[in-house]
Amino acid sequence: MLTLNNLSSPRGANRNTKRLGRGQGSGQGTQAGKGHKGQKARKSGHVRSGFESGAMPLYIMLPKKGFKNHAFKKVYSVINLGELEKKFNGDEVTRESLIETGLLKGIEKRRPIKILGKGELTKSFKFKGIEKFSTSAMELIKKAGGSIE
Repeated sequence: MLTLNNLSSPRGANRNTKRLGRGQGSGQGTQAGKGHKGQKARKSGHVRSGFESGAMPLYIMLPKKGFKNHAFKKVYSVINLGELEKKFNGDEVTRESLIETGLLKGIEKRRPIKILGKGELTKSFKFKGIEKFSTSAMELIKKAGGSIE
């Protein structure tokens, strides 16, 4: 009967650890499998991948191709119509009024504003100085009787 006290691992499952640097007779004496001298033979001689002993690494020498847009990317402060519905009473919506109500905080105050059409709109708003609108937001604003300047 097989019980916990007489379980054994299958043959070859457990190997003895290689005992390095234990004399010539062990087969791994003298240099302990590290070759002769040099940085990699030392106790903490690890070098990061791509390091070429002080020479110019290959990944720096290779040309960088392609276009990266991050320098020109325009990041917008996004506001949904549902948020405007809660904070405003059907009046003029400008950057200053959005800051006063607390919808724009921190760095968002300086970014261009984009209005999205998430949420329902029952009040008519007059938008001034807002840079961008989604198509769904424009439709909802026009349907509610609002205007965009």
